[in-house]
Amino acid sequence: MNRILISGTSSNCGKTTITMALLAAFQKRGLEIASFKSGPDYIDPMFHRKVFNVETHNLDPYFSTESMLCDQFIRNRGKDLSIIEGAMGFYDGIGVEGKASAWEVAKSIKAPAVLIIDAKGMSNSAAAIIKGFKDFKEESMVEGVIFNGISPMLYPLLRDIVENAGVKAYGFLPREEKYSIGSRNLGLITADEIEDIKEKINGLCGLAEKYIDLDGLYELAKSAPVLEASEDYKELIESSAKMGSDEKTRIAVSRDNAFCFMYKENIEILEDLGCEVVYFSPLEDEELPKDISGLYLCGGYPELYPEELSKNRKLCNEIKDIIERGIPTIAECGGFMYLHDSIEEIPMVGFIEGNCIKTDKLQRFGYIEIKALQDNLLCN
Repeated sequence: MNRILISGTSSNCGKTTITMALLAAFQKRGLEIASFKSGPDYIDPMFHRKVFNVETHNLDPYFSTESMLCDQFIRNRGKDLSIIEGAMGFYDGIGVEGKASAWEVAKSIKAPAVLIIDAKGMSNSAAAIIKGFKDFKEESMVEGVIFNGISPMLYPLLRDIVENAGVKAYGFLPREEKYSIGSRNLGLITADEIEDIKEKINGLCGLAEKYIDLDGLYELAKSAPVLEASEDYKELIESSAKMGSDEKTRIAVSRDNAFCFMYKENIEILEDLGCEVVYFSPLEDEELPKDISGLYLCGGYPELYPEELSKNRKLCNEIKDIIERGIPTIAECGGFMYLHDSIEEIPMVGFIEGNCIKTDKLQRFGYIEIKALQDNLLCN
């Protein structure tokens, strides 16, 4: 169960870039790898899955207990190495206690954490930052640091400074704009939208091989203790294995360029419970799969394909009709937008009254809790 968690002192410090560099470098060494993302972000996992062809899952303490996190990790871990990418800053979560932070994930699955610092313009301050992170919690899980955006000349000084403070330095990544990955309102742009993605990844891989202590990181990953699966998880696996094909319930799940954000854990839960997942494309298919008992509309960027979605009136009408007739339905993110009357005044399914628009600035980001006014599929 070799594993490390890559986190940072803040958002936009280079976590994703360095995580991709490490995935590429370890994969090049022939290791069988799995990647994870702390929290609810589905774009980075989708990126990892597409570019590296590795199994990628979310570990979200907001929705999962500690034992559930361990079970999810055990089920989906890599044979040789698992790399977990943190979200935001290491301790950043909900409220003062930092619930659902990358630190909580590291503590729950007992993963040694390596912090990324954008150290441009720093010297002794880097040690103060790292020591502060290491001492902030009694069980901090912080075992190392990688510097981002510095020159080879500066690294020996920073390495000595932080190691004198008691934290091992595992190298650095110099700033190379030609290898940067673009972003939009929800995070990274998707891998399919980057023409030279392979060249960028190969470039990052070369930098990691040259400037990061890969052997040291692998030894750190191997130092993580063994985890034990819960009894509930063992019982679920045993019961799902006994289910026959004649018992399977068909669930239609949207999947195409407009609906590409998907939590793989949700698909696995459906399959574990005996469902047959059948995919369809709101962009291409004129009708839903036959004999379905449930509908799951995933997230994505439907606002990038409004005309194409709107022109597929036959499917829009069928979806509206089947929901009105009471089929159990979950629609999240872009799937929820798709069910509205319109997106930017372009007609959509029309089950939910309203028009979805993009505003000039971010309106809300993070977890929220709402009260259901009536019983439904998720709340009763």
